[in-house]
Amino acid sequence: MKIDLKIIEQAAKRLQNVAQKTPLQYCKRLSDFYQAQIYFKREDLQEVRSFKIRGAYNKISSLSLEEKKKGVVCASAGNHAQGVAYSCSTLNIKATIFMPLVTPNQKIEKVKKFGNGYVEIKLIGNTFDDANLAAQKFCQEQKAVYVHPFEDPYIIAGQGTVAKEIYEDLAGKVAMVVVPIGGGGLMAGIASYLKIKDPKITMIGVEANGAAGMQKSISKGRVFSLDKIDSFVEGTAVRTVGNLTLKICQDKIDEVVVIPEGQVCTTMIELYQNEGIIAEPAGALSISALQNIAPKIKGKTVVCILSGGNNDILRYPEIMERSLVYQGRKHYIIIEFAQKPGQLRNFVDKALGPTDDIVRFEYIKKTNKEKGPALVGIELKDKKDWQPFMARMSKIGLKYRVIDSNDLLYNYLV
Repeated sequence: MKIDLKIIEQAAKRLQNVAQKTPLQYCKRLSDFYQAQIYFKREDLQEVRSFKIRGAYNKISSLSLEEKKKGVVCASAGNHAQGVAYSCSTLNIKATIFMPLVTPNQKIEKVKKFGNGYVEIKLIGNTFDDANLAAQKFCQEQKAVYVHPFEDPYIIAGQGTVAKEIYEDLAGKVAMVVVPIGGGGLMAGIASYLKIKDPKITMIGVEANGAAGMQKSISKGRVFSLDKIDSFVEGTAVRTVGNLTLKICQDKIDEVVVIPEGQVCTTMIELYQNEGIIAEPAGALSISALQNIAPKIKGKTVVCILSGGNNDILRYPEIMERSLVYQGRKHYIIIEFAQKPGQLRNFVDKALGPTDDIVRFEYIKKTNKEKGPALVGIELKDKKDWQPFMARMSKIGLKYRVIDSNDLLYNYLV
């Protein structure tokens, strides 16, 4: 089944009165900063707070009566699950949904709510790929219909309706569309529509550094499964992209940008503080990537797909932490203090600058009567304060070790 304008138009008709036509929100702050016209496509304003309702409903509503009676099965990190749950509740179809154990509770509760008694949730594995394997096995055993989150023409066509709306609002004006990539369904759908309507539109995909499967697959010329992934940006944390989505992305998109998770966190905080938008990590990916492509967007009209807003408020301490570390403003050090009076005062008076702050201090244990290590967290006003701090540390002669991202303890702290 070819992804063309016809099947995307058909999907749009199926989605009438189900998926909202979400607004294109002009962002003056970023437009001024980048000297461009920056718009957010607010898919976080869907009832399920992400674009996933589009593909899920298009697929499930297209099933035959016999297939609907068998029920459906899916795997999801959260947003696809909500789309499937909402669709099944609306269409009175039973669903079994597999989700990773690390899925935020907020998303799990939303799936239950939207399922309204039609959905059974099974938590398994630490990644989408783990849940996906279990879901496919269960599906074969139960003879149910598997609703894949991205590797399906109906799913891709449903996601492509996002592009139809963008084109209707900004036909002839939009120069670039920036899209988050997980398995590639959203990008495949959007690019399939826009590259037919206006081949001059530049398509930029964005992945998090810890799950850059599409970029790797495009560079290899085949689907490449990542050995491990960072599941922080859970909405795009996919180990293996789709064969169909890769084929479309190879043909339709112009560039894939990979950005660190800490950069995404900084963008999430800025969106909340400036625009009052609560974005999930995957939802902020496209906006965060603007700084990476800044020279290419000057004077242009750019649309960033804000793909979702299902973010658990309990995650904000981690988001703040990752943001500060990314900005170079937060560091952790193990310092060996001599067991005699005045050592801590010596550190506070002579190592810390006037705007440096101790935000964590844990005395670990005495290794002997003379010395004892302590874990110290330092927060700086500006990253440029780090080198002066290190120079003062060397001058006062305390033995210390900076904990970097390769240290096992770093993963515990951040």
